[in-house]
Amino acid sequence: MRTATAYQADAADAPLHPTPITRRELRDDDVAVAVSHCGVCHSDLHALHDAGGAFPLVPGHEFVGHVSAVGRAVSGFAVGDAVAVGNIVDSCGECDMCGAGQENYCREFPTLTYGGRDRHDGTTTDGAWSTEHVVRDRFVHHRPAHLDPAGVAPLLCAGITVWEPLQRWGAGPGTRVGVVGLGGLGHLAVKLAVALGAEVTVFTTTPAKAADATALGAHRTVVSTDADAMAAAAGSCDLVLDCVSAPHDLAPLLRVLALDGTLCSLGHLGPVTVETLDLLVGRKSLASAGSGGTRHTQELLDFCGLHGSTADVEALPSAQVGTALERLGRGDVRYRFVLDLSDLPRP
Repeated sequence: MRTATAYQADAADAPLHPTPITRRELRDDDVAVAVSHCGVCHSDLHALHDAGGAFPLVPGHEFVGHVSAVGRAVSGFAVGDAVAVGNIVDSCGECDMCGAGQENYCREFPTLTYGGRDRHDGTTTDGAWSTEHVVRDRFVHHRPAHLDPAGVAPLLCAGITVWEPLQRWGAGPGTRVGVVGLGGLGHLAVKLAVALGAEVTVFTTTPAKAADATALGAHRTVVSTDADAMAAAAGSCDLVLDCVSAPHDLAPLLRVLALDGTLCSLGHLGPVTVETLDLLVGRKSLASAGSGGTRHTQELLDFCGLHGSTADVEALPSAQVGTALERLGRGDVRYRFVLDLSDLPRP
């Protein structure tokens, strides 16, 4: 077995501590990745607080690094290649979703980067707050080496989550995209929509974020608690990406959609209440999406390499993981924490 050093929590709400872990010996189609940076996502925070979860737990599911070894049948990667991996490391490869390149919707459920079930030996996967990860080659992506690696890491989770709907609903020149919420998802939605050539409006409850939205490239900002401003924005967007994670009323957002517009709910994944008339008037649609498939993930990385787009991050030495989690829990981040794992001892 291969050995790595990782940050592990032994129980819910227990402190993370560096510890040796084992990685599997490489299968024929495996790639070993020496991890340099890994993002800190709200889902990591939730997993660490989940008393019903599986422990011990090594989090981390949006990471970058370099190839350190390859299996005998791997032809698309070589030792030293700059790579990136997201929250999926395997899938059944046979269902209709996998056949469409949407392994994130695998009918047999994809193998998650951590807390997942290995499809060969049934073991639980450990995440990438670690010096090394072993991944099936189909789920490893070529990374533009000229981009800041810390800024690339969140593209593999937050970035792909907003990229797929932008592609699905044709964001580009002549389209009007609204982005609700200017956090980890939202700031990337703004950057990518602008880079695609769309006209972008940010909807926020915080007037002070107007300057941030403009700095990210947004063309205008609407304060969503201002009834007059929202009324004036009626019918002004073809696509709205709702990136707010807390429960909220969707009716005002549906009203800013133009004829045949779509509201894509990406942040809050719980139950919602929608009046049919809010959909009927203007023939509007309510949709959702999550994560992304392998084909679109590589497309996103290639696009970001061409346009020089990365996430706005605060990179911290991995020894400060506790600080990152505490600040994330109270919303003190702009817009994503990324752990620099170079300070973690390598076996």
